[in-house]
Amino acid sequence: MTASSVRHCIVPPSVLHRLARSADEAVRDAALNALALDARFRLARAECAATLRHRPAPVTFSRTGGQPQRTIYDQQGSESQTPGVVIRVEGQAPSQDEAANQAYDGLGATYAYYWTVFERDSIDAAGMPLLGLVHYGRRYANAFWDGAGHMFFGDGDGQILTQTTAGIDVIGHELTHGVTQYEANLTYSGQSGALNESVSDVFGIQVKQYVLGQDVHNSDWLIGADIVGPALRPALRSMKRPGTANAYDDQPADMDGYVSGGDVHTNSGIPNHAFYVMASALGGYAWDAAGPIWYAALADPQLRPNATFRDFARITLRQAQQTYGTGSDQAHAVQQGWEAVKISL
Repeated sequence: MTASSVRHCIVPPSVLHRLARSADEAVRDAALNALALDARFRLARAECAATLRHRPAPVTFSRTGGQPQRTIYDQQGSESQTPGVVIRVEGQAPSQDEAANQAYDGLGATYAYYWTVFERDSIDAAGMPLLGLVHYGRRYANAFWDGAGHMFFGDGDGQILTQTTAGIDVIGHELTHGVTQYEANLTYSGQSGALNESVSDVFGIQVKQYVLGQDVHNSDWLIGADIVGPALRPALRSMKRPGTANAYDDQPADMDGYVSGGDVHTNSGIPNHAFYVMASALGGYAWDAAGPIWYAALADPQLRPNATFRDFARITLRQAQQTYGTGSDQAHAVQQGWEAVKISL
């Protein structure tokens, strides 16, 4: 399966399949509904990403960057991927729709993170407009980036998820799939697929930390804590303690638990934990050094679409050594992170 043959949804299909066997009828019905919607548009992403170059286009003379271009649409419960009614555009005052305002703010926070830390002008590094489509489907318990410039938000079912626009880290996660798509187009299966998911968690949590002003020790390192319902509390994933986020969390924390042929969301716990250990060893804000090392690795021309964990680990170490020095604290922290998850460099 290629990087583009599925939509990148925040709730993994493996979790939804387990929830679909729940004894709770409301949970079961919500999971089945989400799975049905998730299955409808998988080929759309395949057609989109197949046409993409792996590296971003340069910023043109007419675009200097620094300001997002956001438009929020109300899908009014529709399951169509065609944008609905415009309810807020860039620079416009808040609307009376809380979900629209949350989506607008979350898209802006993600843009601000990438611009401030990396001077990256939107998803494609060339000013791509950020389009948020809220109230997608009826009680849809998921949110996703469609690979063609649209971020879709379900209102949640109240059991699996609540209002998905409330998750700043979720928005950062989904938009980062677009960044990865334009930079490395990591194949969405095996270890490269798990890296694809992990990179989104790594930058999604940093977007949240950036907005809240949290350092690595104040952050809870939980993904989706602000949008989960009772069936998945306290969060979707934990980067600090993979496998403990909820009753359905099957993420391993190191290679001893690696699931051969497993879901990409499952094995992403391994590189997630490597980043957490590395960032914690450095202290301070994750976007000071830890984030830039991961970003440089993602943009490295030697990172191939079918990269393994070890491939990516070695690139992160080389980037840390080139930027900070072979014997630097940063290089040692990168080594410490990968050693913690039992990946040799």
